[in-house]
Amino acid sequence: MTRVAAVDCGTNSIRLLVADADPATGELVELDRRMTIVRLGQGVDRTGRLAPEALERTFAACREYAEVIKEHGAERIRFVATSASRDAENRDDFVRGVVDILGVEPEVITGDQEAEFSFTGATNELRGRDDLPRPYLVVDIGGGSTEFVVGDDHVRAARSVDVGCVRMTERHLVHEGKVVDPPTEERIAAIRADVEAALDLAERTVPLREARTLVGLAGSVTTVSAIAQELPEYDSARIHHSRVSRERVREITDELLRSTHAERAEIPSMHPGRVDVIGAGALVLLAIMERTGAEEVVVSEHDILDGIAYYAAGEAR
Repeated sequence: MTRVAAVDCGTNSIRLLVADADPATGELVELDRRMTIVRLGQGVDRTGRLAPEALERTFAACREYAEVIKEHGAERIRFVATSASRDAENRDDFVRGVVDILGVEPEVITGDQEAEFSFTGATNELRGRDDLPRPYLVVDIGGGSTEFVVGDDHVRAARSVDVGCVRMTERHLVHEGKVVDPPTEERIAAIRADVEAALDLAERTVPLREARTLVGLAGSVTTVSAIAQELPEYDSARIHHSRVSRERVREITDELLRSTHAERAEIPSMHPGRVDVIGAGALVLLAIMERTGAEEVVVSEHDILDGIAYYAAGEAR
């Protein structure tokens, strides 16, 4: 076992996992897992740049994580940055800040690499389960992009497309700097059109409809599961490997898109940083289930972060 620290810095959140990992056996012993909403991708779709306040929020979280990593004595740190930092003109400012704080350069990975890490993290512990037939379709709905991966023991095909809960919210649900709440049917239809176009693009290289088990990752999916279970608070143990039917996802999506900010904020399991973007995220999930014909989604709390840890452990040997 190798003690590693994995950091996943996405468009909406930055997350840390410190774990003892053995990539040969798929065993991973979690020591510390945490998430901070930093909204690094604030305005990137519109300006092409990382906002100074978004960078500072992210660096503040990095300073906190540096202390946690030091306390646990991780042998190796791997920091992966995804959609927002791929798109930004000033990503060098981001890279310098991370190096100064954590002593490691963030890897601004491609969408295909992101998909492979997500697949590994989500499926390592599912293999061998008769009730979850293969091939899997792993869908990681992030803030700026969504990754699609089809595979059995290994990735067969992967594609990243530029639809995510933050990007769709900022593009279609914001007017004069404020979220339109609740959105009009026209705005919802515009999100739908973007997602359908992205699914068309993904299907050119990924056989989405061949999968027999849909595995959903990231905050939009886990929050939908928490709402479906009517949890009194966010509970990772109850969310991990829960199953939500397509009909229930449709009901929740409709409810979220009809609700106001205040009503969504009252949902006990809702993270404050997801209140404005959860409607768009749920709509992305619903569109995927309708396109693929999936009757249910298997929700995983293990995702790209766990995949990063497995790969970091392998490289540390």
